[in-house]
Amino acid sequence: MKIDTGIGANLAAVPARSLAAEQAGLDCLWAAETTNDPFLSLVLAAEHSERVSLGTSIAIAFARNPMSLAYTTNQLQEFSSGRLILGLGSQVRAHIERRFSAEWSRPAARMREFVLALRAVWASWNEGAPLNFEGEFYTHTLMTPLFTPRPHEFAAPRVFVAAVGEGMTEVAGEVADGVITHGFSSPRYVREITLPALQRGLEKSGRSRADIEVTCPGFITVVTNDEQEAKARAAMRQQLAFYGSTPAYRPVLDLHGWGELQPELYLSSKRGDWEEMAKLINDEIVDTLSIITAPDSLAAEIRRRYGGVADRINVAWWRKAWWPPVGEELRSL
Repeated sequence: MKIDTGIGANLAAVPARSLAAEQAGLDCLWAAETTNDPFLSLVLAAEHSERVSLGTSIAIAFARNPMSLAYTTNQLQEFSSGRLILGLGSQVRAHIERRFSAEWSRPAARMREFVLALRAVWASWNEGAPLNFEGEFYTHTLMTPLFTPRPHEFAAPRVFVAAVGEGMTEVAGEVADGVITHGFSSPRYVREITLPALQRGLEKSGRSRADIEVTCPGFITVVTNDEQEAKARAAMRQQLAFYGSTPAYRPVLDLHGWGELQPELYLSSKRGDWEEMAKLINDEIVDTLSIITAPDSLAAEIRRRYGGVADRINVAWWRKAWWPPVGEELRSL
């Protein structure tokens, strides 16, 4: 199992974190897109590392278009000597339309076309293929010498697609190099819903499970005393309540018999009752959807939940004293 970690949004901290993660033998640094542009973090990470992979988890696809994203990622792929993993996510309708003022429709079909359009643009630059992509959502048919990047020696970036629903997961299996499950997805949901949908997508493209990576970010917190555990559980209740209020994530709750909780959380979120929302998340939900554990039991807990399912896992770590032995144990999974 590959062991990854997040890079954070603080640009000033990226150089030191990148070096530390590489020295610790981690496999990938992931930059999220929340209050920041993830590609800025990855440029710095590329400059201050040599081996570790660099990924977006995730970059919001529908807030961009394939051509603009192709330029950013092609340049970063060359600068990083081929270490980029482009993780794409759809976000949800309200954010795409009201925060980014962009179009939202049929997200799974749109994501499939987005990835194919990206690959067509990259191929026109690095393989000399004619650019003639005409789809339902995106059309790219013009590329003149002035705007054509010179070919580089590295292949196109790997593309991972973030997915919770079955439709998006099938798209990942069909056109992507990896799928990023959501931390809200329980191990049971991944086994019973995600992997079968992924397999259906793989069959559409004539590929097998060996041709794609499954990464499970997970909600994982390592604690070393009772006070830390109490704080971690309170924070996790708040986080799970926030995600549970989103209609797109209701299938996870439905699988565990908690589906009726979702509309209640949603209404509370509309009222801004964040503290009340957290009270609706009981210990069973916390223990099912997250890992809160001591360092010496972390590897065993990840093995129990994700063994045979995940190819890579994301662990929050920064120069922790407990890391060296735990890191070795995790890498052996």
